Amino acid sequence: MMKVKVFKIRLPEEFLYKDQKMLDDFLDANEIMKVETAFVNEERYWSVILYFEELKPIKSTVKEPKAVKYSADTDLLNIDEEKILDALKFWRSEKAREQNLPTYFIASNKELISVAKYKPAKKEELLEIKGFGKHKIENYGEEILEILESV
Repeated sequence: MMKVKVFKIRLPEEFLYKDQKMLDDFLDANEIMKVETAFVNEERYWSVILYFEELKPIKSTVKEPKAVKYSADTDLLNIDEEKILDALKFWRSEKAREQNLPTYFIASNKELISVAKYKPAKKEELLEIKGFGKHKIENYGEEILEILESV
């Protein structure tokens, strides 16, 4: 059964990170079917409407190790990884402007760093990276892989 949740992402910096963190945690815990966003100009915030299905924990007596998704820390990137990261950030800001969205809607810095370090070659490999679900890969996967090839 599909459910709906609305988030308010306020732009002033004192709220932005907290609001973004709540949204990120929610995205990690649920299967998102559809996203709608609207910018409320007078009050300067993004309204994010998520249509989702809760990821049901599988009831099992055997404890399965949870699949660990790849997530790089901002430990030192080598020169090549820096180049990739710069290219990804440039692409992300273009995309954000085009779609009139804040950049973190497209991908967080941590996600881009993980892509730069992990260098996925196929869409399936993008799924291994924390923060990349079906929705993000469908929307941006091709372009991200093209950037990785061209840098």
